[in-house]
Amino acid sequence: MGYKLAGFDVIGCNEIDPRMNKVYVTNHHPRLNYLCDIREMVTRELPEELYHIDVLDGSPPCSSFSTAGAREEGWGKEKKFREGQTSQVLDTLFFDFIDLAKRLQPKIVIAENVKGLLLGEAFSYVRKIYEAFDDAGYKVCHTLLDAQTMGVPQRRERVFFTAIRKDLFDYIPQRRDLFEAHPDIALTFNETPITYGEFADMDGREFQGKMRQVWEAREYGDIDMSKANERKFGARAFFSQNYIYDDKICPTLTGHEDSIIPYRKPKYTSRAEVCNISSFPSDYDFGNEKPHYICGMSVPPVMMAQVASRVYDQWLSKINETK
Repeated sequence: MGYKLAGFDVIGCNEIDPRMNKVYVTNHHPRLNYLCDIREMVTRELPEELYHIDVLDGSPPCSSFSTAGAREEGWGKEKKFREGQTSQVLDTLFFDFIDLAKRLQPKIVIAENVKGLLLGEAFSYVRKIYEAFDDAGYKVCHTLLDAQTMGVPQRRERVFFTAIRKDLFDYIPQRRDLFEAHPDIALTFNETPITYGEFADMDGREFQGKMRQVWEAREYGDIDMSKANERKFGARAFFSQNYIYDDKICPTLTGHEDSIIPYRKPKYTSRAEVCNISSFPSDYDFGNEKPHYICGMSVPPVMMAQVASRVYDQWLSKINETK
């Protein structure tokens, strides 16, 4: 959706989860649809048109590096995940994605991941990512972006890697240090903030039971429900249920219905609110899937459109002018 908003022609997709693939195909009708492990894409026969694309974009699964996950304890371990039910080592899928780029040799490669990739020991993977891109024939840079500055009503920090094929490197802006030149792209955004109160409808279903009791013990200024649980029951819990204030930008939406809770009323966010928070169209067909899950697991389309537009203006258009 983000690339289409930016004027690109999206010709195909690769997805391992049949449920998510069904939703994607229903809404976007790609000419080429590959429901398989990305590692199959590296070896299977592919049509000629995939070897002549401008951009290869990917968001390799990132829970291994999320600050909300196990991080180091889970690195290098093969697990069977909800997405696709295939045993995989998630922290190596980024390199499988780069292997596909090495095979297809698009002009530009864009990859998105969680902020946690830049923190602590995980940064060693960033170095390996740079090495893998170099081996694949690309110059790369990375930028940490926040969706709230990009026209999305959500605080969502993500790192974007933007890579250009080495034979095209001289056509784009560059920055230099003492030793070499690097690709340069201006990804600074200052869109007007959009607060929750500007689109809140409070039409979500009400919650009851213990969660309702904890919500009733809230105090203005609480970030999540943990302090309220301590007031009510004497112990900390409900750390993952963050409040949304009418006069503030929404916290990061995750795939769980209770990840963000309105401070004003004891209700879950509604379908319309979730679409607004993630900049999804109001008529998006989620099929039998939960809007919270799909939107919470996705790069907000407007965020992606902002990146794609800058990549076209500063990189692709320069290449096209000189070719």
